[in-house]
Amino acid sequence: MKTLYYNGTVYDGSQMAEAFIVEDGRFIFCGSNDEAEKCAYDEKTDLKGQFVCAGFNDSHLHLLNLGQSLMSARLAEHTDSLRGMMNYVREFRNSHDYSNGQWLTGRGWNQDYFTDVTRMPSRKDIDYVVNDIPVVLTRACGHSCVVNTRALEVCGITEDTVSPDGGAIDYENGLFFDNAIDLISRRKPSPSETEIENMIIEACRLLNSYGITSVQSDDYCVFREIPFEVINEAYRKLEREGRLSIRVYEQSNFTDLKEFGRFVEAGNVTGKGTDFFKIGPLKMLGDGSLGSRTAYLSRPYNDDPSTRGFPLFSDEQMNAMLEYANDHGMQIAVHAIGDGCLDQVMNAIDRALKKKPVKDHRHGIVHCQLSRADQLERIAEMNLHVYAQSIFLDYDNHIVYDRAGEQLASTSYNWKTLMKKGVTVSNGSDAPVELPDVMKGIECAVTRTSMDGTGPYLKDEAFTVREAIDSFTKASAFASFEENIKGMIREGYLADFVVLEGNPFMAKENELHDIKVSETYVNGKKVFG
Repeated sequence: MKTLYYNGTVYDGSQMAEAFIVEDGRFIFCGSNDEAEKCAYDEKTDLKGQFVCAGFNDSHLHLLNLGQSLMSARLAEHTDSLRGMMNYVREFRNSHDYSNGQWLTGRGWNQDYFTDVTRMPSRKDIDYVVNDIPVVLTRACGHSCVVNTRALEVCGITEDTVSPDGGAIDYENGLFFDNAIDLISRRKPSPSETEIENMIIEACRLLNSYGITSVQSDDYCVFREIPFEVINEAYRKLEREGRLSIRVYEQSNFTDLKEFGRFVEAGNVTGKGTDFFKIGPLKMLGDGSLGSRTAYLSRPYNDDPSTRGFPLFSDEQMNAMLEYANDHGMQIAVHAIGDGCLDQVMNAIDRALKKKPVKDHRHGIVHCQLSRADQLERIAEMNLHVYAQSIFLDYDNHIVYDRAGEQLASTSYNWKTLMKKGVTVSNGSDAPVELPDVMKGIECAVTRTSMDGTGPYLKDEAFTVREAIDSFTKASAFASFEENIKGMIREGYLADFVVLEGNPFMAKENELHDIKVSETYVNGKKVFG
């Protein structure tokens, strides 16, 4: 079946067109209406002037974790005050059945948005509203959580419990940071295989509604007690059944060299898989987040000189993991938010490549937020990829100068500078840290302001609308070695595309987020709209 789509405003990835033809899940033509009418086709659809581009590709998020959060207490919608959030937690507990031993979990709080207090939540706050079952409430960034006293008791955690390397425990307040969160998460009841599949399906539905057709997803860290084989099989089962509406490039998260070796020895290397589920890079978390002050800086925090944050791995551990990955045909992608962490990660990648040079490695830095001028030069010299999240500017505009100080902030979030140096910069949301709202991400990339108008922060780092769209399409395809099959509307490419109600090239910069997704297509089939 050949379907002609005509009378549109079509951005094919390089120029504007009016029409395209899809057959068997691929584009077979893109051009003018007149040229399209001369081609053979079986049916046609009038786009009525709507804007069309390649489907959006979020180059870093946590699809399974997003699905889990959709089934948990959605704290981001109730985080304007601590009192309001606690009232919501009480209502959530009373409206759900926990008789089977499940825990109450939630995600999305951010103490910087509280209007009634200026601190993080504590276990006493939770105890006041829920004290009979374990409760775990994760901060929006995912790098800290707060639990109630019942959860501490179930996990056997006392004031004498020692914080693990790369983590911290505030027992008095029930707060856990980075690697210490594992002390809690490993004791939570594990979801069944069916529940995992349902989480994936729910996340895919939401992603499709934002025009997303592909993601690069870190999933193995969500339930550490569940083997990677179970997660992989859930995706492959949904693909076999025709229920997977997102193409997934798995950013394979491991913290232990022995388990990572077992993964690789089982044949899991970068590029292994299908167009719907494929193994991507080794993914590691190098440090924490700026909002929780756990990102690892090369200097003390400007607004808290008592800390620099901390790395989650020693140099020896980081070196061993990245060297093994590079030696065994694995791409590398490491989360680095602080400039201290960025030094550690680049040193480890450089060390691995000097031992075994790889011409087109596409190793990369996830986030790449706080950076110095010398580091920007080094990223370009090492030919690293950068996975940016423009949507982070919505919140970070409010804190970056306070946290980092004037000097470091002036060379941070410098993604346009990196692009000028020849670095490929893809875009994403890190969902569920942020909603996977691509149009908001595009607006933040173009305006460098928050959605409330705060900013602009380093306006010279702003993307053009075209660069912003490309960062969610072409550049993301490059990140996964798929630039020859996706990211453009071109003959032979996968027929993944999004139809928007408005034209981003014609919209006011601060109204880009208002443009709605009309329809989303994956493999030539409508999955939203």
